[in-house]
Amino acid sequence: MGPTKKQLAFFETFGFIKFPGAFKKEAQDIISSFEEVWADNGGGHAGEHHDFKRRSAIAPFIDQHEYLSALIDHPLIEGMANVILEANCNYTGSDGNFYVGDTNWHSDNFRGQYRAIKMAFYLDPVTKDTGCLRVVPGSHIHTDQYAQALHEVTPFSVSNDNEEVWGVHGSDVPAYPIESEPGDLLVFDQAIKHSSWGGGDRRRMFTINWSERYKEKDQEALRESIAGMAAFWHDRAYGTVMIDTASSARRVHLEQRLANDDHLPQLLAEAKKEMVEPSRGGGQFDRKM
Repeated sequence: MGPTKKQLAFFETFGFIKFPGAFKKEAQDIISSFEEVWADNGGGHAGEHHDFKRRSAIAPFIDQHEYLSALIDHPLIEGMANVILEANCNYTGSDGNFYVGDTNWHSDNFRGQYRAIKMAFYLDPVTKDTGCLRVVPGSHIHTDQYAQALHEVTPFSVSNDNEEVWGVHGSDVPAYPIESEPGDLLVFDQAIKHSSWGGGDRRRMFTINWSERYKEKDQEALRESIAGMAAFWHDRAYGTVMIDTASSARRVHLEQRLANDDHLPQLLAEAKKEMVEPSRGGGQFDRKM
């Protein structure tokens, strides 16, 4: 089950698509599994209770639970990845979050050599005024002059000053709010400009990320990509449950990163010397003084 031609055309043109109620029947099981992972990890960031002041994040996330790991085998999820990217594309990881407050405009991966997409599950009802995902349609087309100009003032950082650039608050930047309910699936190109505004202090959301498979000549770039896991204090490309429960079909999406993650233990040791806690996502982490 992949996207229809019309759905694919919508995604390619605007950079995102929502599948309303695609996981409505599974929503409660997904939410229960989400909460189980958090409970197993102390309830909040880095084994501490969520403090309702800063984002709490766990990565990899779905990899720690058998039911959630199996989501990447789902016909819609795997089908979307296979069609938008390629049949042997890489599952690149996941993150589970309790979001707090606003997230400013940014792209996750604007000019990456390899295309990447993100699939998001919001586990609470969210609207344009309560923290739903907002996107600037078409801003994922990095060869477009408009998208490039937008990227110049809204790069990867989540601390952009919209008022200094445009004279408006970030929530007033022209955009499309993707309001959603538990059970909806949101898919977007990681190059698209996105943000959220007006949300509460424990917004539950997790993502599943995919990228094109790297060519042999770009193995070093692949290893650099995998190196980012060290900031989350993890020494493998994936969690143990994700690996141990993988079918042969799932392993196609894991094999390339697993074959190139041997540098992570050393990077993790170095990260723990420099960081007071694992990253909270979005490049957010505190270094030891």
